[in-house]
Amino acid sequence: MHGSLIVFRLPPETENRIMLKFIRGLYGQDSTSWHGKYEYHRQGLLENITYKKFTKGVILLRMEDAAMIKSYLDKFEAWYYISTVELRPEDEIFQEVPSNNIVAKPS
Repeated sequence: MHGSLIVFRLPPETENRIMLKFIRGLYGQDSTSWHGKYEYHRQGLLENITYKKFTKGVILLRMEDAAMIKSYLDKFEAWYYISTVELRPEDEIFQEVPSNNIVAKPS
């Protein structure tokens, strides 16, 4: 089975508000208002797919999910590199599609 390794970053001149919007849209965010009285979660793109985050800007996911991430990176004019990698049998997390929106959380 093959997967996609994606290395990405936003250009250095990117404004902080754009960076935050990018991160929230990709990974999601838990938020509170009124000093913790209300809690809610903003859904991120990666929350609906199985992935593994290695470090800042480096993720491994199934090949069929790479096109969706690529279009998101293009939307924000991010710099990226996508490579096809061979997944080992012990990478069982990528063998099945997650059920009930259970995804691999970054370690």
